[in-house]
Amino acid sequence: MFTLDPLDEKLITLLRHDGRRSISDLALELGVSRATVRGRMERLERGGVIIGYTVILRADTVEAPVRGIMLIEVEGHSADRVVRALSGFPEVLEIHTTNGRWDLIVELSAPSLPDLDAILRRIRLIPGITGSETNLLLNTPRSTRARL
Repeated sequence: MFTLDPLDEKLITLLRHDGRRSISDLALELGVSRATVRGRMERLERGGVIIGYTVILRADTVEAPVRGIMLIEVEGHSADRVVRALSGFPEVLEIHTTNGRWDLIVELSAPSLPDLDAILRRIRLIPGITGSETNLLLNTPRSTRARL
């Protein structure tokens, strides 16, 4: 098991907020040498803790006024087909497979309640979906998504 110390955790937090930040800037903020930061990053990458760096689009950082979680039940072995169909909706932020009563959990965003309603109606028409339940997200007290 890979263990993280407080320096690793601080480094990861800084990288989550800006994965392009220079090693010099990271070292300065962490109060350690550039060699230490470089070594820590390489160790975290080799250990599989950091598996990549990504670009965050401005559109991904803007909170949609209306967000919801849609729980979806699919028939038989059609989950892959439903996931592919859901992936084509720009309003779908995340798709998770799960166990229990629901097969998929989908996070949605929309500019208004009528827009969310229209999205839900379109999603319910996807072949293979046999049931759904949607809950509005009222507030997000904590998130690991970067905000600009």
